[in-house]
Amino acid sequence: MKAHPTAIIHPQAQIAASVTVGPYSIIGESVELGEDCEVSSHVVIEGPTRLGKRNRIFPYAAIGLACQDLKYHGEPTRLEIGDDNVIREFVTLHRGTVDGGGVTRIGNHNFLMAYVHIAHDCHLGDHIIMANGASLAGHVEIGDHAIVGAFCGIHQFCRLGAYSFLGSYSVINKDILPYSKTSAERPVGVYGANRVGLERRGLTSEDIDELQAAFRLLSRSKLNTTQALEVLEARGFQSPHVRALVDFIKTSQRGVVK
Repeated sequence: MKAHPTAIIHPQAQIAASVTVGPYSIIGESVELGEDCEVSSHVVIEGPTRLGKRNRIFPYAAIGLACQDLKYHGEPTRLEIGDDNVIREFVTLHRGTVDGGGVTRIGNHNFLMAYVHIAHDCHLGDHIIMANGASLAGHVEIGDHAIVGAFCGIHQFCRLGAYSFLGSYSVINKDILPYSKTSAERPVGVYGANRVGLERRGLTSEDIDELQAAFRLLSRSKLNTTQALEVLEARGFQSPHVRALVDFIKTSQRGVVK
């Protein structure tokens, strides 16, 4: 392991030989760092925390610290991070709580820009981008390939669906529909399918057209959500992505942004 002489590393930390640790960084007990991780200067990692392979952590990030939940009293909880994530300056990632299942989980290939905050018991998938200052309260779930704009605030227990795009400065207290483009430029609402993002991810034009038709029905018709779902199912859309959209709405606990 290549560690700067000023780094403080607990003797019980499990660190792969190919890891680099920069000046003044602190690696605590019960921390696991996988192969080829790069820990820059002034980083703090506490445990129990596990990071997979090839993660890059930039200065002043604070990872695996105890959560900011007043009900937390030091119970053994953990943070799990996958492979190939980029964690930029001043990002804060907290361990879980017993009430929330005990684990905060972040998948693979995610890009967390400066000052992002991910609170206790959040679960993130893969290939997610969170821009500067975006913050998740506890128990938030984000699906694969979602993009969260700068300075967004997400309420506890909300879900952001896969392939969704959430515009900057949005404050969210309901679920964000998968595949959608949602913004708070006016009152928070859906502005159709995330067409550019979906094209980049390889969805066919037929899939995108059907999703766009589904979003028009959900957000532009005078039907309520239950009525819109009935029409969507009656029309017999062929795209499996429309089926996933319908299932997401049906399983929502907080309601969805339309």
